[in-house]
Amino acid sequence: MGNFDFDVILGLLIPFAGTSLGAACVFFMRKELSRGVQRALTGFAAGVMVAASVWSLLIPSMEQSFKLGKLAFLPAVAGFLIGILFLLLLDTVTPHLHMNSDEAEGPRSSLRKTTMMLLAVTLHNIPEGMAVGVVYAGFMSGSADITAGGALALSLGIAIQNFPEGAIVSMPLHAQGKTKAGSFGGGVLSGAVEPVAAVLTILLSSFLVPVMPYLLSFAAGAMMYVVVEELIPEMSEGEHSNIGVIMFSLGFALMMALDVALG
Repeated sequence: MGNFDFDVILGLLIPFAGTSLGAACVFFMRKELSRGVQRALTGFAAGVMVAASVWSLLIPSMEQSFKLGKLAFLPAVAGFLIGILFLLLLDTVTPHLHMNSDEAEGPRSSLRKTTMMLLAVTLHNIPEGMAVGVVYAGFMSGSADITAGGALALSLGIAIQNFPEGAIVSMPLHAQGKTKAGSFGGGVLSGAVEPVAAVLTILLSSFLVPVMPYLLSFAAGAMMYVVVEELIPEMSEGEHSNIGVIMFSLGFALMMALDVALG
């Protein structure tokens, strides 16, 4: 495993920068985001994450398992399902509150509503950090068929979808009574878990290079859990609207184009 050079450090921090810039919207926007805007931003984020899961994680996982011939799908399937189960476990043991919901999930807790909402976003940012970390780990190891451009494409894609996510976190916090600075800090804090998860994944991956296909698909499964369990329901709630689907399509197309163009 190579050292953390400037390009790798930059790649790990780009998604965090996206969240922080989005959270800064609280200083420039006076009102809480409308339900329609939230649906649009959530749909866009979901599209980016689905495309990233396929092109940046699952396809490379299967390409690295080519020696298995027709069974090259096995590591991808196994890692994907384990990633789903891992996020399901985290969801079960962590008290958290989804956006626009009044009923908390996970074990009973006396935590404040804003704290549990931050926990929900932080919890679901973990797989994004893991995804960036495992792709850069594959690039740094030299043993995986992952280019610097492909790794950068994933970082940029995650950062793009993190921008609206940062705003979706900070704006409601301010609407619920927190100061603008406190709301911005909450948004930044929710994204800080991503570079931490990325670095930890890289450090662990140095011992697990032979199972890189499983790690790639594990991250894909964890991200898809977030999309299906949280983002798609949020983009579809309320009165009928096509904006979530339209923005999902745009996010998917953008991430697909980024991965192919830079990879």
